[in-house]
Amino acid sequence: MIVIIGFVIVAASVIGGYLLEHGNLSVIFQPVELMIIGGAALGGFIVASPVKVIKAVVAATLRMFTSKPYTKQDYIEVLLMMNGIFYKIRQQGLVSIESDVDVPAESPLFSKFPKILKNHEAINLITDTLRTVMTTTIAPHELESLIEQELEALHEEALTPSHSVGIVADGLPGLGIVAAVLGVILTMAKIKEPPEILGASIGAALVGTFIGVLLCYGFVGPMAKNMEFTAIEDMQYLNVIKVALLSFIGGGAAPKVAVEFGRRVIPVTVKPSFIEMEDTLRAAKK
Repeated sequence: MIVIIGFVIVAASVIGGYLLEHGNLSVIFQPVELMIIGGAALGGFIVASPVKVIKAVVAATLRMFTSKPYTKQDYIEVLLMMNGIFYKIRQQGLVSIESDVDVPAESPLFSKFPKILKNHEAINLITDTLRTVMTTTIAPHELESLIEQELEALHEEALTPSHSVGIVADGLPGLGIVAAVLGVILTMAKIKEPPEILGASIGAALVGTFIGVLLCYGFVGPMAKNMEFTAIEDMQYLNVIKVALLSFIGGGAAPKVAVEFGRRVIPVTVKPSFIEMEDTLRAAKK
């Protein structure tokens, strides 16, 4: 919703300012030039992007309009789930969670948190790490290095849509010039027409540059930045899980202490207080 509000503000500010200066709206309404710029940008994007990147960009675009940022409650829930996993391991041993790890959707530990179950990266990070610990004798420092490399790869992949859309945004001003040059070419064919007709034709041609620059800095560029921030948020969420896992498995911390390690790395704006987390854990235990 906030993205749509931003787009409306951009459009209202630009068009509203133009109209306040008594501009003629029909002059800047050039759907053919928009088709030239948009079509060329889309075609260039398809040429430059493998199918998996195209799918990732589509998914990231839909997510930008539909999903919400991580909230304090999201972080509380993931720490609550981690606490349940840690307590079961501490009381019944690592083997006791084998069935939970194999089929998370049917596990009492995971199924209580349906929103987290939909986060495949988070679930895979937890289950793969626990499988690795159950089936190997990996050292704590090796486990940390393994998770770090996995998160780095995930982050790089998550940034792909942002990079791709950013490249499209960078090309839009140039494509706007292409549309403007085409308009000038058409204008030159009207050189014998009266000045008022030539003026209108030249003005229409210049709209191409206007559209290209506006799309770059007012719409597509901000979309790329939004996707980048979303990828960073995802990484912050996974980092909380990583820290809690490593402190419990690698450091041998008690479940509550491991949860506290995870809480400490939550972004400040959505970090629950120590008391809030303590009350939540106490209520869950009851």
